[in-house]
Amino acid sequence: MVAGWFAGDGDDFRLLGTRCSACASVFFPREDAHCRNPACPGGALEEAPLSRRGRVWSYTDSRYRPPSPYVTDPELPWEPYTLIAVELAAERLVVLGQAVPGVTVADLAVGMEVEIVPGVLHEDAETIWTTWQWRPTGVAA
Repeated sequence: MVAGWFAGDGDDFRLLGTRCSACASVFFPREDAHCRNPACPGGALEEAPLSRRGRVWSYTDSRYRPPSPYVTDPELPWEPYTLIAVELAAERLVVLGQAVPGVTVADLAVGMEVEIVPGVLHEDAETIWTTWQWRPTGVAA
């Protein structure tokens, strides 16, 4: 888990970005130093929970084991997963994330609605690395 990037459980689970008080630009990953909008004179950056639902902007699958710092057990066979770029209209952002297990590119279409849910990136005997995942709306957890 990356501290400060998401919070909550179940229906309260949200990605956390920041919003500039001067120009209302929203940033994810969060920005805590200064507004990244070059046209902005600069304002205070405040934590802003992002929309829980968005629309598929693009998608693909990952068929190879990514390099470090991605954590995997090299002793186990690689399990492909689906990546989804999701447009959050209210924030005017596109956020990349994994699909929930079991969702493949065959299950997706550009423009379909998805929602954010907590997920497990990797776990071993000592640690569970949590992340966010995208799930098509209307699909049970």
